[in-house]
Amino acid sequence: MPEATEAASAEPSVSDTLVVAPAWIGDAVLSQPMLALLGERFPGSGIDVLAAPWVAPVFERMAQVRQVIVSPFGHGELRLASRRQLAATLPPYARAIVLPNSLKSALVPWFAGIPVRTGWRGEMRFGLLNDLRELDEMVYPLLTERFAALAMPAHVSLGRVVPRPRLDVDPEARAATLARLGLSTDAPVLALAPGAEYGPAKRWPTRHFAGVARAYEARGFQTWLFGSANDAGVAAEVAESTAGRAINLAGRTSLAQAIDLLSLADRVVTNDSGLMHIAAALGRPLAAVFGSSSPGFTPPLSASARIISRDLPCSPCFQRTCPLGHGDCLEKLEPARVISALDRIRRPPAEREAA
Repeated sequence: MPEATEAASAEPSVSDTLVVAPAWIGDAVLSQPMLALLGERFPGSGIDVLAAPWVAPVFERMAQVRQVIVSPFGHGELRLASRRQLAATLPPYARAIVLPNSLKSALVPWFAGIPVRTGWRGEMRFGLLNDLRELDEMVYPLLTERFAALAMPAHVSLGRVVPRPRLDVDPEARAATLARLGLSTDAPVLALAPGAEYGPAKRWPTRHFAGVARAYEARGFQTWLFGSANDAGVAAEVAESTAGRAINLAGRTSLAQAIDLLSLADRVVTNDSGLMHIAAALGRPLAAVFGSSSPGFTPPLSASARIISRDLPCSPCFQRTCPLGHGDCLEKLEPARVISALDRIRRPPAEREAA
């Protein structure tokens, strides 16, 4: 596994690549196929990733990444002098691939003088990127395809199906986390992730999550609730609705620990969130509930994932709260639909063996 560091320490060869990572967990997961294609294009070369600390653990679970360089910049921070200082600590790279479309994300590779700096045309980046691509959204409708295309030479189409994202797990770290939290895998695990950072219009009601939990607990499953500290409240509501039988892990694990524990889940239910993409990349049987957002751009990419939505005329609205005040896209999406979808999932043999 790569180790996150404040700055690159190993001396790379001149063929190495620096990837500037997206700032969202789900987008980070969707960048993994690009890293795999980059490794195929430049075999034997190192791939380092410059990533915000909250997404760094995702890249630490990608086999293609040699090293994660932790970026000290928060959302929206420019800090030109600090970016120049960070660039001065970097070893030489042959190329940089800048995945976000912001001006800020292109500054460090430019300050570092990396010879080839690749990215899509975005926010006033003329000069900062010297391999500036024009995106045809019809050719690459999915975000993972747009990332993957940047691993190819300019004007060369992908010409192939983009592989699905894949994350590795650390068995030793997973065993330690199980022991620390007093968790057992004697019973099959239902994993629920009831949070969504964007807002309530993306969150399936907690009573519906609880309904799924009670149905599976009647079959002998145990329930683990996942999320960040911000999700602890909604996770607690689900736990209370199961008479406390569900184990609330929201805010009690790091992201790396959550990745390892999710790999043990026999069934997963999430909103449209970063944990949805993590569960998909782990190949878990997954029901992904969509309300105000659309799976057309960033769907869960797994043969073992099912998308559940009501397809109302008013959705997707992409709002944080329901503009009509009723939230019917999620309120009236009953647990029975999710349970039925989960029950129909049959994982491919290769994924069952890997688990």
